[in-house]
Amino acid sequence: MTFTTTLQKDAIKIMLLGSGELGKEVAIEAQRLGIEVIAVDKYENAPAHLLANKSYAIDMQDEAAVLEVIEKEQPSFILPEVEAISISALFEAEKRGFHVIPNAEAVNKTMNRKNIRVFAAEELGVKTSGFEFVTTLDGLKEAGERIGFPCVIKPVMSSSGHGQSIAKTADDIEKSWEIAKEARGDASELIVEEFVPFDYEITLLTVRNETGTVFCDAIGHVQKDGDFILSWQPMDMSDAALQKAKEIAKAVTDGLGGRGIFGVEFFVKGEEVYFSELSPRPHDTGMVTLITQSQSQFALHVRAVLGLPLVYTTYGSGACGAYKAKKESHNPVLEIPDDAFSENSFVRVFGKPESHVGRRMAVSLVLDSDVEAAKTKATEIVSQIEDK
Repeated sequence: MTFTTTLQKDAIKIMLLGSGELGKEVAIEAQRLGIEVIAVDKYENAPAHLLANKSYAIDMQDEAAVLEVIEKEQPSFILPEVEAISISALFEAEKRGFHVIPNAEAVNKTMNRKNIRVFAAEELGVKTSGFEFVTTLDGLKEAGERIGFPCVIKPVMSSSGHGQSIAKTADDIEKSWEIAKEARGDASELIVEEFVPFDYEITLLTVRNETGTVFCDAIGHVQKDGDFILSWQPMDMSDAALQKAKEIAKAVTDGLGGRGIFGVEFFVKGEEVYFSELSPRPHDTGMVTLITQSQSQFALHVRAVLGLPLVYTTYGSGACGAYKAKKESHNPVLEIPDDAFSENSFVRVFGKPESHVGRRMAVSLVLDSDVEAAKTKATEIVSQIEDK
């Protein structure tokens, strides 16, 4: 196969539906190959808007609005980069001959925790924690009693951990209900999950296209309120557990089909591996690959979309720390210490036009021969960043 690109008529066009920090890095990698990028989000001046060839701010849950921009721009590939998108628009776009990545049905299954959990557990027979779905507070109370405490409660549709909580006892149920209802996204239905007393959790970046399936080194991560604060690569785990994770990831991604990168999340306890969730796009914990690999998850995603070979070199161990804003601002400015920029470390600032408390604004990235040293340095850098 030969890859041909042009910036003239009939150029390859990638449309990003979601233009945050992950979409921004995808846009950078696409433009390095001379590909035109159209960045779409719900607000103006989203990170990928700052460098895309064209940008739009629309209601991405409005089917007509999404289809209008698709028809206007005629993209070669449509890359959904967030969960809050009109799925009916994606199905209709496919009917009209547009190429959705990985495909509309895969997005449909994975943007909703109910769909992907039922698909993995019941259709593929993959090992997961116990779960139930509820739509009322009384139903939540009853499910909590059946599942047992502690249990994890999440909206079936939300992003970056919003609305997620752990009910340690029955007394926590009403509080968890309120937390879920305040989440962005669709909180009309909740998933109640058995709490697995796992040793650790991982993301296994799985990349596939017609050339085959490849895996990046397993990524360990720490989450708070469902949102990552530190990730590192590689995760120290047994060969047996890693092999199980790869087998499950391949089974699920083969079942979904299509091209692209998938962030497959697992809980690991000893040699037991439990499927948790999957994102059919670059994963926030995978930002560590910006420093650990010759081809980051974003570059591999673009290669997969274009049908190019999925090859890369690993540079070594690394860590990524998330910096979250400490105050509200309509013109956020970050003060970053000089020693954050060294032979083996740097910071990526996303360029979001506004900040609010807890919003992820930047990440620190560190490469080191020792993963624990990388984690320590990445955490130290984040602790020294200040909102101004």
